[in-house]
Amino acid sequence: MRTNKKKIINDPVFGFITIQSELIFDLIEHPYFQRLRRIKQLGLSCIVFPGANHTRFEHAIGAVFLMRSAIGDLRIKGVKITEAEAEAVTAAILLHDIGHGPFSHALEYSIVEGLVHEKISVLIMEDLNQQFDGRLSLAIQIFKNEYPKKFLHQLVASQLDVDRLDYLRRDSFFTGVTEGVIASDRIIKMLNVRNDELVVEAKGIYSIEKFLIARRLMYWQVYLHKTVLSAEFLLVNILKRAKELALAGVKLFATPSLSVFLENKITLEHFQNGQTYMGRSLLAVFAGLEDDDVIASIKQWQFHEDQILSYLSGCLVNRKLFRINLQNEPFLESQTDSIKKKIVQRFGVDGDDVSYLLVQDSITNNAYLTDDNKINILQKNGEICEINEASDINLSGLSHTVRKYFVCYPKELDIR
Repeated sequence: MRTNKKKIINDPVFGFITIQSELIFDLIEHPYFQRLRRIKQLGLSCIVFPGANHTRFEHAIGAVFLMRSAIGDLRIKGVKITEAEAEAVTAAILLHDIGHGPFSHALEYSIVEGLVHEKISVLIMEDLNQQFDGRLSLAIQIFKNEYPKKFLHQLVASQLDVDRLDYLRRDSFFTGVTEGVIASDRIIKMLNVRNDELVVEAKGIYSIEKFLIARRLMYWQVYLHKTVLSAEFLLVNILKRAKELALAGVKLFATPSLSVFLENKITLEHFQNGQTYMGRSLLAVFAGLEDDDVIASIKQWQFHEDQILSYLSGCLVNRKLFRINLQNEPFLESQTDSIKKKIVQRFGVDGDDVSYLLVQDSITNNAYLTDDNKINILQKNGEICEINEASDINLSGLSHTVRKYFVCYPKELDIR
């Protein structure tokens, strides 16, 4: 057992980060958390932004730094936060993404049913709580918003939480998209608490405006970049096809952990019921599933005898991505029917198999939800008002949900 658990981590975004808590150090050392080193923060975005190879591990460490900064500044302003609460809310933000699967949300749309990473995060935190003799009980309460001091949960999950403050700065840094740069340090120093809710002092309003605009721009320029969308939906279809084949009894190359999810119909209930595979709990199997499991398998699948699986896998491995068309209105049925006919002619597929080569969906961008954990401004006279009322610029556009529709299809098709 290590005795010196006060460590310093050199982070490229925030500089030197000191780990001051033995509990936080031990959580970082745990295999569940170390796994996040092997899961990219931005999934397949590196296909477009070559520098976007940072991981969930780095993001979580950065969020810990911002959380400790927020706790310190709130205490200076007289907000009562005990040492137990400080350690618990820090543990909650450290573990907030621990339930993410490979390539972020790809698993949620392909080889598992009804599985979202937040629910898996809670299950993993509860498992860790048993291993750590109940020392995470308070952290879990805060994470699930069951603790009386609601502002602590807001620091972990809200429209102005330290999670967003880190990932905007970090993703901007590694992608080189400067529109995402925000004044996270100033925003944190402007935080306060009134009526058990986080508020932002009036002199920080311009930093909040910049934060909201930066978030909207980062979604269009990075998270919802059309080429990234094409790659991610290609990955989803690869995993869907692989699972369809595996469930039909077709033998596929896959790592043991990935095989479990391909060869079985797994839902959230299987996790909650303590289902076991290969002599391990399903949660432990999931904790062994990383980006490399998926990539190694796809590299082999491009040589599989199944035409669709091999074609899709080769497209992703060799960056022969599908063409993607976006527009503000839904595509006409006649347009998609025309594409389907060309797919049938070019690839000789029909029926449900056509859906693997034609993706139809929509994306939305909403930087600020006015009915969900509003960002409130503390005026100099002590009154509290919502950011839209306090701002002297029109932020209503940021509250408006913009939806765009898209279709993806192989570039070999002659579509005009």
